[in-house]
Amino acid sequence: MSDDIDSALDWLGRPVDCDACAHRDRLAGGGCEPLRACVHDRYAKRIQRFFEWNRDLAGEHLDHPYFEVRANAARFAPIFIVPRLMEDRDETVRAAVARRLPRRLLLKMRDDPDREVRIAVASRLEDADLAPLMRDPDYSVRLRVARRAPEGMLPAMMHDEDPEVRLAVAERIGQEWLMSMAWDDSGRVRLLVAQRLPPEKLAALAQDPDWCVRFVVASRIDPEYLEPLTHDPVDEVRTVARQRRAGADVPGTLIPD
Repeated sequence: MSDDIDSALDWLGRPVDCDACAHRDRLAGGGCEPLRACVHDRYAKRIQRFFEWNRDLAGEHLDHPYFEVRANAARFAPIFIVPRLMEDRDETVRAAVARRLPRRLLLKMRDDPDREVRIAVASRLEDADLAPLMRDPDYSVRLRVARRAPEGMLPAMMHDEDPEVRLAVAERIGQEWLMSMAWDDSGRVRLLVAQRLPPEKLAALAQDPDWCVRFVVASRIDPEYLEPLTHDPVDEVRTVARQRRAGADVPGTLIPD
């Protein structure tokens, strides 16, 4: 079975020549295969497969001029020689390195100039080691941190400038802090807060400017506080509030289309 690309060209666009390859002995033994597993092919999946089949050769290719070769070699080379690529000129290589380094070296990559590398770092660090990345200039890095940081660190991210980050915080933050996010600028964040708060604390959101939030509130709030919602300007909110006040069973909090 071959890959989708039906040509075998190297990283400089030249046809791959098996006869001139230093590893041509691997061909006969099934260690490589044209159009499928080849260290000289410019197609990344074929390079990856070559090292999967020939892990013993990965360490010999950490200085290869093609970044895809270095990146894939870094995934399979002995860990004690991988750190030399921590400052590689290509971010793909550095990200591959970050996925393997031990903690003491990974800490040194928190300030890498490329966001993909810092995301890789944030995906592996734990607990307090993540703290500096909570203020990363790129929202994608902060989002990864918000999804992995210990619950006790999340209050420090409640006011992040990006709503996606705050949404991730609202999904995980402890109940003792959740109420503080009920006045978030983002309707999506407030909606999630309304879905997570206990019914007896939802009165604060009964007059939310977003009708979707009010709908969830009307569906979940303690019946004692339903009266204002029975006069809501939006039909769907009024209906669910009146049904609940009349004692009808309202299934779930699914927002109508």
